[in-house]
Amino acid sequence: MVLDWTTAAWFLPFVLPITVWVAWSDMASMKIPNKAVLSLLIVFAVIGLIALPFTEYLWRWSHFAIVLVIGFVLSSLGLMGAGDAKYGAAMAPFIARADAFAFMFLLGGTVIAAFIIHRGARASSIRERFPDWESWTRKEFPMGFALAPALMFYLIIAFFY
Repeated sequence: MVLDWTTAAWFLPFVLPITVWVAWSDMASMKIPNKAVLSLLIVFAVIGLIALPFTEYLWRWSHFAIVLVIGFVLSSLGLMGAGDAKYGAAMAPFIARADAFAFMFLLGGTVIAAFIIHRGARASSIRERFPDWESWTRKEFPMGFALAPALMFYLIIAFFY
């Protein structure tokens, strides 16, 4: 990992509650709140100034723009939800460019694990504890349940690496 432990340490306390919020909200309502997306961007905007060298901080905003355009195209084609696209774009500045390939593997593993966990929970008695969750009855998968932990795991790995 290129992201150093001190940078991860700056981001983690602020990002962790947002990741829980996003995963929970997407499972409950199949929506990622715009407030969560804006909160994540605000965390990067403020904490990034402290945690990153200024030129690196500025370049990381290009990650946001690139992923936002890609997400917009995928959402327009019906291949991704709009909330997932916006949240993915908000996540992008936290990922070091040199870590992009490794992050894609981490994201892939997280998507597979989240899908298995979600479908298993949906078929189990856990569903009774949260009977109103929309993700239990929809055929679509709540990607926020995978996207949010992927960012969390990335920062945790960078912190301990």
